[in-house]
Amino acid sequence: MYPLKRAARWVALALATVLLQACATPPRLPPPPQSLETKALAIGLPNARFYADEQISKMLEEGLRALDREMAAKGIVSPDDLPVANYLALSGGGEDGAFGAGFLVGWREAGTRPEFKLVTGVSTGALIAPFAFLGEEYDSQLSGLYTQLSAKDVFLFRPLLTGLFEDALLDTSPLFSLIRRYLDEEMLTSIAAEYRNGRLLLIGTTNLDAQRPVLWNIGAIADSGHPEALDLVQRILLASAAIPAAFPPVMIDVELDGETFQEMHVDQGVIAQVFLYPPALANEIRPAGLLRERRAFIIRNGRLGSDWMSVNRSTLDVAERSIETMIQMSSVNDLFRLYYITQSHGADYNLALIEEDFIAPPHEEEFDPTYMNALYDYGFKKGRNGYHWKKIPPLLEGPRPSVLPR
Repeated sequence: MYPLKRAARWVALALATVLLQACATPPRLPPPPQSLETKALAIGLPNARFYADEQISKMLEEGLRALDREMAAKGIVSPDDLPVANYLALSGGGEDGAFGAGFLVGWREAGTRPEFKLVTGVSTGALIAPFAFLGEEYDSQLSGLYTQLSAKDVFLFRPLLTGLFEDALLDTSPLFSLIRRYLDEEMLTSIAAEYRNGRLLLIGTTNLDAQRPVLWNIGAIADSGHPEALDLVQRILLASAAIPAAFPPVMIDVELDGETFQEMHVDQGVIAQVFLYPPALANEIRPAGLLRERRAFIIRNGRLGSDWMSVNRSTLDVAERSIETMIQMSSVNDLFRLYYITQSHGADYNLALIEEDFIAPPHEEEFDPTYMNALYDYGFKKGRNGYHWKKIPPLLEGPRPSVLPR
């Protein structure tokens, strides 16, 4: 069963049992009051995160500070002398993140992968993002992560009744252990150093209490020197991959006026499968004088074509198929949104994705090593052999594929 279909089945099952959840649930602290959400701080850091639907001016200020740091690090006096700014956006996609990992390593082998001014990630893309941000020194770790991964490294099955009455059907403690093993103090220090050079790493989550997208400023957190910075970044990566109902949400402590609150964060795929920055921010770029040449590279860890099937006339099957369709079309809409954002301020649009020439080996389980290694190799060859980047969303090019090859 493929990632979106498996997630849809889990969510459908959770919806089908929602009436049973009047029983006790895991305790939590209350979230910040609605009117004060944006004033609550994680580890006391004002620029640790931004609400993407509101804090446009604060994000612009952060971008301008990053520009100042970049110019100082490179000894540049005038913004007119700045080099091309390369942006990288990594989408969600579960086990299909093996494509993005392989593609990035192959791209480096080709000798054409640039340094990225901005790297963003959602879900599996969030797990890839720190490696991509730090560059080729971390490629071997990225390769190992996605070629040696299996389901037991990601989740454990909870007893059915436990799953229904707790906060998720699965236990992601193996994934959290994996994140903590790879993203350690040394990696955090390297991220902080690149932040001081004017580069930005943003990871997306969804604040489920507020139903709002959140962009976490990982470099700023890493550079804060706060004793809890590493744990916070690790939890952010876990939250970005937390498929609601399947994986437990991640509770993040925040402070407001000396009082501690808790926010519930899950996969930003609930809102968007991939992002660069909010559309409103693009409107601020030209007035701010940031007219340097820009190239946006989007790696979609998934396909775009529809997957035809005859749906059984049953409640769970209809719910599963509907949720799967909703997620699939959301990912298509994200690519259109990014296209129009980049075009609005003259950035070059470049898209890579899993295409029809990838024939998946037979597999039944999620995070199957045979499947992931085949997909990694496919992505690696695409990146190494000089990928023909798509300059517009594929659905603008002509008829869409009707059936995905298996």
